[in-house]
Amino acid sequence: MNGGERRRCRWALCTTTGMGLMRPLPHPRRCDLGTALASLKMETPTTPTDNNGVPGSETQPSKRRRKKSVVWEHFTIETVGAGCTRACCNQCKRSFAYITGSKMAGTSHLKRHISLGICPVSRQKNQMTPYTPGSKTDVPKRRYTRAHASFSFDQDRCSHEIAKMIIMHDYPLHIVEQPGFINFVRSLQPQFNMVSFNTIQDECVAIYHREKQCLLNLIAGCPGRISLTVDLWTSNQNLGYVFLTGHFVDSDWNSYSRILNVITVPSPDSGDTFSQAILTCLSDWHVEGRLFTITLDQSLSNETIIGNLKGLLSVKNPHMLNSQLLIRNCYARVLGRLAQDTLGGLIEIIMKVRESVKFVKTSEIHEEKFVQLKQQLQVPSTKTLLLDDHTRWDTTYHMLVSSCEMREVFACLDTYDSDYKIIISLEEWSRIETAAMSEDSLVSSLISPLYEKFDRYWENCCLVLAIAVIMDPRYKKQFVDFTFSKIYGDNAETWVKLVDDGLHELFMEYMMQMLSLPGTLMEEGNEDIIKSDPPEAAEASHEEAIDGISEFDIYLSDVTGGQQMKSELEQYLEEIILAPRGQDFDILGWWKEKSTKYPTLSKMASDVLSIPVSTVAADSVFNTEIKRMDSYRTSLGASNLEALICAKDWLRHGPFPEPEPQPLEVSNDVVKMDF
Repeated sequence: MNGGERRRCRWALCTTTGMGLMRPLPHPRRCDLGTALASLKMETPTTPTDNNGVPGSETQPSKRRRKKSVVWEHFTIETVGAGCTRACCNQCKRSFAYITGSKMAGTSHLKRHISLGICPVSRQKNQMTPYTPGSKTDVPKRRYTRAHASFSFDQDRCSHEIAKMIIMHDYPLHIVEQPGFINFVRSLQPQFNMVSFNTIQDECVAIYHREKQCLLNLIAGCPGRISLTVDLWTSNQNLGYVFLTGHFVDSDWNSYSRILNVITVPSPDSGDTFSQAILTCLSDWHVEGRLFTITLDQSLSNETIIGNLKGLLSVKNPHMLNSQLLIRNCYARVLGRLAQDTLGGLIEIIMKVRESVKFVKTSEIHEEKFVQLKQQLQVPSTKTLLLDDHTRWDTTYHMLVSSCEMREVFACLDTYDSDYKIIISLEEWSRIETAAMSEDSLVSSLISPLYEKFDRYWENCCLVLAIAVIMDPRYKKQFVDFTFSKIYGDNAETWVKLVDDGLHELFMEYMMQMLSLPGTLMEEGNEDIIKSDPPEAAEASHEEAIDGISEFDIYLSDVTGGQQMKSELEQYLEEIILAPRGQDFDILGWWKEKSTKYPTLSKMASDVLSIPVSTVAADSVFNTEIKRMDSYRTSLGASNLEALICAKDWLRHGPFPEPEPQPLEVSNDVVKMDF
């Protein structure tokens, strides 16, 4: 097998794993400016509307309906003939049709006469007279009927919604002291007493504590372990900010990924900085004995840091594969580094292509000429030219691909558009096509050093990835055997045995945990041993009298050679692989259904499948930019910064389910702002 096939097998094994179930959750309820201030609207009296009030006949004054439209404050009804009534403007004395025979003109044209400033007298008065709310010269407005007649203004609820708005959209806390915001709120509800800086700060912290209590209860009720991702942000002050995100599956088999702590560290390069941060997180969330794996960002590849974290993992999780469940590198960051290294060898050519695309896309005239030339040359490409974002390597790749398909147009563009002065040679286009679109041997020679980096990543996490694939009923161990035979060739058996030993060792650890559970849980845990036919005969004690039945049991034991009972893992591996392998397969839902049949193995599966292989969210996989805290956030105190970032993450995912365990104690101390 050649190197290309081995690499494709590694890639297939990485992409088939069900680990890190960070699928996009349904979009949470947004708390924008309108939502936050919806409860501030003034209560208006309920007034029935009748914009088309028709005066009754003069012969029946007692049955005349009272005209309720606001236009009659500016118009007077005049009868000009039999069956003909007109409306006369009180300002300019101009008359308008109102009732002619059985036809009624309505009042809409009368409103326009006043509201649009058509009336010359009213317009002149409005220009000379200062505006006074409630005056007779006010522009007539439509009267609306409130859906809820009994509106109750709530000062505390309004303050709470403003605090949520600040958290959700990263507004500065001092927005409540800005004149524009104050005037806006007062225009909605004059009764609202604008909260102070300290008050809104305390409300934000209170929201953080309430949400944290709910998350604490949720984690306490989860039956499995918790995995952590560790990410590092920097700032212009040379301070570090350690983001610790927890990944777990709850008792109802729902996958969660939540930011647990944001810890400010003065010395990001210190060897024990991250160990202390993780210990703080475990203590803060009462999960000291439940740590499963740790996934690190690419920037935390310092050997001292790795050594300290391995020691921490071996202490907090001593039995789980001898601290082998430490994923050194974020999968997304590894791919990003490989892509950057590849594109780095073409930096000068990429600059030419970028300037060429910029020339076309920043001018409508240039783009029109480019399209005309493309049509004349009959270039079959259907792609659209895209200008890349320097911080996202995927956009650079798509820019190169789309430009390469239109290289004939760029080659002739200087003769069609005299303003175009950039020259890209055929050799340079060939290098772009080779790097971005080809799979021949030349590509392997260009980026072969990158394979060595990927191989190092693979060796570090292949055990975790392989176990996760085995926990997928669509692939199981057969897929690992198949891919390893292509990757390692004659040495495949050694690597397969390594995975098999690790799988059984991990399962035995869960077995021991289940057997140590008291009461009914222990009885449930004992169900993980499933007898095969014929069953193993029970060994009689020396004191027990051996009757005919006991002798028969001993005979069966001798005939079957002491056949061992099958464990849950063995029975699972012997079952037929599920087919077909659709993309919409709910792997957690499948294990939920099988949790009765495999009570121990299902707990192991939930922990393994929640292991994250990436420290970044799905929308940041292609980002290459260093994560940096902005100046406003760095001005906040450490406690306030953590409260605002964590609360935003929790609120955007929606409310937590109501837990059954008793709530844990959480401090409600007010955290003050530090500048």
